[in-house]
Parts: sequence; C-alpha cells; structure tokens
Amino acid sequence: MIKNKNAIITGGARGIGKEIARTLAENGANIAINYRNFNDEIKAFVEELNSMGAKVLTFKCDVSNEEEVEAFVNEVKNVFGSIDILVNNAGITKDGLLIRMSEKDFSDVIDVNLKGTFNMTKAVSSIMVRQRFGKIINISSVVGVAGNAGQCNYAASKAGVIGFSKSIARELASRNINVNVIAPGYINTDMTKVLPDRVKEEVLKTIPMKKIGEPREIANLALFLSSDLSNYITGQVINVDGGMVMH
Repeated sequence: MIKNKNAIITGGARGIGKEIARTLAENGANIAINYRNFNDEIKAFVEELNSMGAKVLTFKCDVSNEEEVEAFVNEVKNVFGSIDILVNNAGITKDGLLIRMSEKDFSDVIDVNLKGTFNMTKAVSSIMVRQRFGKIINISSVVGVAGNAGQCNYAASKAGVIGFSKSIARELASRNINVNVIAPGYINTDMTKVLPDRVKEEVLKTIPMKKIGEPREIANLALFLSSDLSNYITGQVINVDGGMVMH
C-alpha cells in the first residue's frame, strides 16, 4: 500500500508517533523523525526500523522553530528524493486551570501543537504541490472536539489543528493532496500511564467500549490515510476513542 513511500512523522520517537513510524515502516515506507535530544532509545528504534528494511533519517528539530523545520524538510527531500506522507504528531501538554495558567504555559502549547503543525505543513506542502501528490495527517485529540477542564491551552491547540486542516484540505485538494485529522481519545501511552487509578476509572466510565485504546489503533488509521485506499477522503476528522465523543 505504501511501499517505497517516504514519510515524515514528527514526534516519532515515542508514544503514538513511534507506533505510527513502526507501522508505516512495517508496510514498506521510509521514515524521517525529528528529535529534541538524541538518546539510546531513539538509536535502538532506528535499528529496529532498519531491520524492517526501511531507510531512516533522524534530525534535530523543534517544530515550533521555522528555520529548523525548513532545514529538516530540506534534508529529508535531499536524502529521500520526495516526501509523500507527513504525520504531524509532535505535541506537548502543560495542564492547569485557566485562572492559574501562565501566559507561557498557554503559548508553549500553542507554539508546538498548532504553530508546529503550520510550520511543517507549509514546508512540506510546497514539495507535495510540485509532486502533485501527498498525504497529510494531523493528530488532534477528542479534547479539541469536546474540550476538557484544566486543558484550555491543549484544547485550543488541538481545535486549531482541526480548523487549520479543513482549510488547507480545501486549498490542496486540486493538487491531489489529502489532508485528514485523527482525534485520539484516551490511549495507553506514557502520558496516560501516569494518571492515578481513580482517574482512569472515571475515564473508563465515559468510554462506551470500557477500555483505553492502544497506540496501534491510531497507527492503523494513519496507515489507511497514508495509502491509496483513502484517495477520496479529505478534510475529515476521525475520532479513535472507543465511542467517547460522538458528533
């Protein structure tokens, strides 16, 4: 489905991004991921992807920094020759109630989650327009759809990703570029593992399927949206949340 396609996955060294990178590599794609600090975990993951036959490129890049993004995207284009798939997954949280939230905590989350998606998409879309082909998948959250107390910054950033994606889906559709959004619910990652048991129990009450999702379930949808099977789908927001948010 995506054999020999070239994919960038931001935040691809851990969590949901890591599972997306693994799944795309398993299905024949070459993988480029960015990092803030290179470590043994990233080195081991690169070796894992190489063992599947994937070409792998890693690059130090903060997605909120336009110059670093342009350098990253240019390097991927020079090494791989084309960029067929972009998954904007990099994201951070700095939770807190509105009355206690600092401007910095608000701005930092917007800068990475929303401005980072803008920076990466702008840099990659110019290449995809010339190719007249591309798949862009932006990772939002059900929090961006329904909101969540204590996460106004995160919710604003993820809702922004949805509006941004629908707008550029309209702009890029005539160039054979698909733009879609995945909105995960509660997924079993490092971010959710630290939640107290009582919080997890309350969360489960809100999920009709009565279970927390696994990263592979997000990655499987990313694979579908990266492939030719989804060629007539663009501008859509797909929740992967066990039925938690229905609209």
